[in-house]
Amino acid sequence: MSDEQEQEEQKHEHEFKIEIDRKHYDVSQHEMTGAQLRKLPEPPIGPDRDLFEVVPGKEDRKIGDKEEVKIRNGLRFFTAPAHINPGSSLR
Repeated sequence: MSDEQEQEEQKHEHEFKIEIDRKHYDVSQHEMTGAQLRKLPEPPIGPDRDLFEVVPGKEDRKIGDKEEVKIRNGLRFFTAPAHINPGSSLR
């Protein structure tokens, strides 16, 4: 096996498949901050939306920009409006 093939195999060993708003991303970092995760989509996730990690069987976890997340295959995230005004009306 050539050095180039070996490097390519090592690269794939350290790639993780994650999902944000049902779109798939390959990342190589073992830990990422909320701010780094927000930059993956194009355009990046704006400050008008919150980022959540899907936690099966439990309450989903809101991820702050400075919060570190341990990355593993299959992690799923979604965004939601940061400010919701239930019952507000336009008059």
